[in-house]
Amino acid sequence: MASEDIAERALGKKPRIMAEESPLQSKFQEIGRALDLMNEKRERLVKASRDITIHSKKVIFAVHRVSGINKTAMLEQAERDLSAVRTNQVTRLAKELQGNDYWKFRRAYSPGLQEFVEAATTVEFVKSGQLLTLQQLNQSFANIKDAANKPFEVSIPDYILGVGDLTGELMRLAVSGIAAGERQAAISVCNLIRGLYEGFSMLPALQDNIRDWKTKSDVMLQSLIKVETACYNVHVRGLEYPPEMLASEFEYGEDDL
Repeated sequence: MASEDIAERALGKKPRIMAEESPLQSKFQEIGRALDLMNEKRERLVKASRDITIHSKKVIFAVHRVSGINKTAMLEQAERDLSAVRTNQVTRLAKELQGNDYWKFRRAYSPGLQEFVEAATTVEFVKSGQLLTLQQLNQSFANIKDAANKPFEVSIPDYILGVGDLTGELMRLAVSGIAAGERQAAISVCNLIRGLYEGFSMLPALQDNIRDWKTKSDVMLQSLIKVETACYNVHVRGLEYPPEMLASEFEYGEDDL
């Protein structure tokens, strides 16, 4: 640097002087570091949400393999798997959140929690025939603390949207029940889906979930129509309409999962 200054003086140029860092520049650097930390946290939350989704789907798939012979053992395994998701994936997610983070990063982790709600409510319905409430769900998170050491809870919007997904699983259970000759169980499922759809329709659309709300409403209505049609055909045609025909008529593809 000294030799460059001497050369510049020899050429009649003024030596360069390093400008001190301005307060404005320091502030922008501070903001940049804060944004980097925020983006890193968002990426971790997205990863945790995906892991919750993957493991929750495995629980749902296992529940659909439940039969009268293996029901108790399969449901006990499903509950252990749900507990493992809470202990591992949900706890990891909770440690990233505190204060306003719950709402600031909600779009990053909400899909995973909705999938967990769907899995937990599906297991509870197959086990008891009842809908798992938000209070019961959050009680299962009693030992999970967030970054501020406060109890972690599923929000009302995530619970409602997760229950919206539940109707698709109930539709599959109803159609499988009809194919297995369990017609009364299918009618009970139909009544539950109808009640959920009616309640869902009366709720105001959540402002930050309008797209999800509309999609889930449409899917819920489609599930209700499928189950009502299946129950209607069985009731009207009776023994003339073999139950196994319904399974092929209303079978679902991978896009419905």
